[in-house]
Amino acid sequence: MKNEQDGGQKNDNSKGKGSEGAAGSASEIWGKVKEKLSEYLSADAFSRWFKTAELVEDDERGPAVIGVKSDMQQIWIETNYLDEVRAAFAEGAGIHAQPIIKVLGEESVQPVKQVARGSVNESDQVRVIKQGENAAKTVSLERKLKRMGINPEFDFASFVVGDNSQFAHAACSAVASREGRSFNPLFIHGRAGLGKTHLMSAIAQQLLISDPKAKVVFLTAEQFANEFIEAVRKGNLDVFRKSYRTADIMLIDDIQFLAGKERTQDEFFHTFSGLLNTQTQLVLTCDRPAPEIQQLEPRLVSRFESGLTVELQPPGFETRVAILKRKMEQWNVDLKDEVIFHIANLIQSNVRRLEGALTRVASFSFLSSETMTIPKVDDLLRDLVRDENSRQITVDAIQKAVCDQYDLSLADMSSRRRPASIAFPRQIAMALSRQLTSLSLVEIGEAFGRRDHGTVIHACKRVEQEIEVNTEVKAVVEKLIAVLQR
Repeated sequence: MKNEQDGGQKNDNSKGKGSEGAAGSASEIWGKVKEKLSEYLSADAFSRWFKTAELVEDDERGPAVIGVKSDMQQIWIETNYLDEVRAAFAEGAGIHAQPIIKVLGEESVQPVKQVARGSVNESDQVRVIKQGENAAKTVSLERKLKRMGINPEFDFASFVVGDNSQFAHAACSAVASREGRSFNPLFIHGRAGLGKTHLMSAIAQQLLISDPKAKVVFLTAEQFANEFIEAVRKGNLDVFRKSYRTADIMLIDDIQFLAGKERTQDEFFHTFSGLLNTQTQLVLTCDRPAPEIQQLEPRLVSRFESGLTVELQPPGFETRVAILKRKMEQWNVDLKDEVIFHIANLIQSNVRRLEGALTRVASFSFLSSETMTIPKVDDLLRDLVRDENSRQITVDAIQKAVCDQYDLSLADMSSRRRPASIAFPRQIAMALSRQLTSLSLVEIGEAFGRRDHGTVIHACKRVEQEIEVNTEVKAVVEKLIAVLQR
């Protein structure tokens, strides 16, 4: 954080925590900032969110770290008041700061102030210095993680392990501790919102804690594709390849994004193979098993399956309750068990949506004087429950259900083979895709081996005709719809 005074000249006396510069000590700077914030905000908002906050770090070389008491306070300030905080630093203290809101423990601020005053003995000073060093390392790590696109809160300690995720969590922990060398590549798959990115982020974070100099590459498949395209355009493929092929570990999120991108797949294959040959650890996440990724080269599928594949499934009731209670502890929120159990019953398929439901209920409880009741929870979560009950059905899910029904392979859904035993089930899948998804005829045709929209229209008409005259076909279609809408 920079403090510009005297015609833009830097005042060296302003360095450090609690130092006496032209702008004053950390407490004086924060006092000026709070004074401005009290002008910008209502009395209730200021008292609720900023009264207990403190300026923890005012080093000119870094951002302003503001310590708060709870996760809920952190989330609310970050979501609603960062612009006001920046303006208050600029107008109140003449400082152009980039604020970071951080949840701190009870001893995180006071010991530093005591040492500055010389009011503690030598052993306490050593303890505080070590605390300061650890805090500095933590802040440095958080900045590095954020630059890499990793949420610092996504670590192993914050991941709630249940029967749905026990194997995946154990495999990721082994990779992070470098005990899982035989798990290479580690392929994690599961529906959106179940914790794939959380586990992959936890691996990266643990490796950087144990070896800060490790070259950890963390990105999405979309980023890889975009960077490859840019490297081709600028003619610097050598630089692009070197940046990835010298990694100590490579973590790729949402690998299904490579589907249909032939040149990117070719480049990724060579990068992937090169890293495997040097025994570099690779971790991949996907929203489906590798063989079910359409328009993905068989050689890539083969490589993805050559290591360890683990699946994340929707959490059971007990795990959902444990997730909610863990979040309540982090946010310092108190809700009755009957409310928590009710939320866990309402939201079953998606951890991200489950946490979103708790955020909504907890925020209302925090801001309102009303007692939280089951009818009030139902009212607050009405739209989430509606989405939960009518969760989006995908073409992939339809194809899988049809293949299970007719004992076919997923490859049959996009193949050019036309025997009746394959062609008619494929037409059923097309018709269901038209009925149960919002995709266009062209998009459905693409999902079935790049067939044209006329083929999809013909399939829909054929299935409609068969349903009218054939009770067995009608029963199968109704069964498939019931399975997909469960």
